[in-house]
Amino acid sequence: MTKTFLITRRREPRWDDARPMEEQVEWQAHADFMDSLASEGWLLLVGPVEGTRDALLVVRAEGEDEIRERLASDPWTRNGLLRTAEIREWTVRIGSKRLEG
Repeated sequence: MTKTFLITRRREPRWDDARPMEEQVEWQAHADFMDSLASEGWLLLVGPVEGTRDALLVVRAEGEDEIRERLASDPWTRNGLLRTAEIREWTVRIGSKRLEG
């Protein structure tokens, strides 16, 4: 059974703070990867958290192992720009119909 998870991804030291996100190494490959997860309906929401080095992802998955396995294929995971800092199961009470797939 799939559940909803909140995932915090954190910028690693290889991230070049002098460049915008779209100018990081392998930007297009990362964007294509994330778009494919969204097209599948696995990735529901994603975006950087202002004032931090974090991005927040909302996904529907069977569990943490699936999440770690799928995100390991992200070019930004492989090249050391991002790492998964936290995975938390989330029970959505209001608006949950929007997250059903």
